[in-house]
Amino acid sequence: MTNPTSSGEIVVGLDIGTTKVCAVVGEVDADGISIMGAHSVPCRGLRKGIVSNIDWTVRAIKDAVDAAQNMAGVEIRTVYAGVAGSHIHSQSSDGVAAIAGGEVTRADVERVLEGARAIPVDADRQILHVLPREYIVDAQDGIRDPIGMSGVRLGARVNLVTAATSCVQNVIRCAERCGLTVADVVLEPLASAEAVLSEAETEIGCAVVDIGGGTTDLILYVDGGIAHTSVIPVGGMNITNDIAAGLRTPMAEADRLKRLFGCALGRMVGEDEEIEVPGVGGHNPRRAARRVLSDIIEPRAEEMFAVIRRRIEDTGLLEQLSAGVILTGGAVLLEGMPEFAEEILGMPVRIGFPTGVRGIVQAVHGPQFATGVGLVKYGAQAMADARARAQAPSHSMIRQKVSASISEPPVSGLRNKNGLWGWIKQAF
Repeated sequence: MTNPTSSGEIVVGLDIGTTKVCAVVGEVDADGISIMGAHSVPCRGLRKGIVSNIDWTVRAIKDAVDAAQNMAGVEIRTVYAGVAGSHIHSQSSDGVAAIAGGEVTRADVERVLEGARAIPVDADRQILHVLPREYIVDAQDGIRDPIGMSGVRLGARVNLVTAATSCVQNVIRCAERCGLTVADVVLEPLASAEAVLSEAETEIGCAVVDIGGGTTDLILYVDGGIAHTSVIPVGGMNITNDIAAGLRTPMAEADRLKRLFGCALGRMVGEDEEIEVPGVGGHNPRRAARRVLSDIIEPRAEEMFAVIRRRIEDTGLLEQLSAGVILTGGAVLLEGMPEFAEEILGMPVRIGFPTGVRGIVQAVHGPQFATGVGLVKYGAQAMADARARAQAPSHSMIRQKVSASISEPPVSGLRNKNGLWGWIKQAF
């Protein structure tokens, strides 16, 4: 969709999370992406990243989209929606294709990726992404972008991300009930990484850990490519549940206490600090040491980061993550999270904020907006790729040019009567 007041294209990212729905509106022009509007609303319609109540989810999507489009001053019709949850799986695959014309074209790359995705998939699952890790042209491996290279055989090593078809369709159905068209469904940690990573970090290896309300998403980059993706069914809501049970307070109050006073490292809390804990069922509020709150949070945070470290170790890529870990998601705003993560993971940790955008950046300044901004950047790249494919010559055109060049006799050469042999005959 195009903004009627400008020459740029409008791209909308819709982050449908366990605890919130966030809509981010961006305008794409020759200078890059400008954020025009963003809004986030609470959502109770998902459980661990999977839609559990369509009506509640539809209501949250509608509220977020209406507020974002009013802020941006545009009408939103098409969105790029994020998807997550424990139903997401990843596996490796290889593809091989002959290079038409002796030089790798975009069409050759598309064919080899199609070959890589030609693997058996359960009837109730679908391939969400084909993520290239590296390309091989003849015997040369480790290639990032093979287009323009000479060769006869193109290979690709990829990661295939699959998802439960019903879960993806429920996300699409919720958006459609709001009058929206879903241009594409995108893996949420992939979008988050798009928003917060630098090229140098992907080059030397890093891990993106997106701690959401219901799940923790992990994506590993090695040698500039995606080497692994996985989902851990634990998130910020687990911490909130622990607080509600431990302090005997309502869930809403437990979430508020977590955000305002929570700390993942008990030693960072002063001994004399106190908080007021609301009661349940009409009981009066009571005073409690803030250290009690951190003592509830710390074991859960330790468990989360221990599971993340085991997942990374299981891939065998731990030693290749020289840039360390980038944390995103609303739960990482908890005080002491980066410091605690460094202790458990044993590598450098930083909080990832969205970068590479202009406009109303203060509206998306925070790790909780990383997925929404990443979906906008993903959509902008998808539209650019579609334009490039439309402009690229087809296979038939390439074959015609190649056959024409073969059938036409060379202007000069050993077999041309006016070339070297002709000169030799004339000389002797």
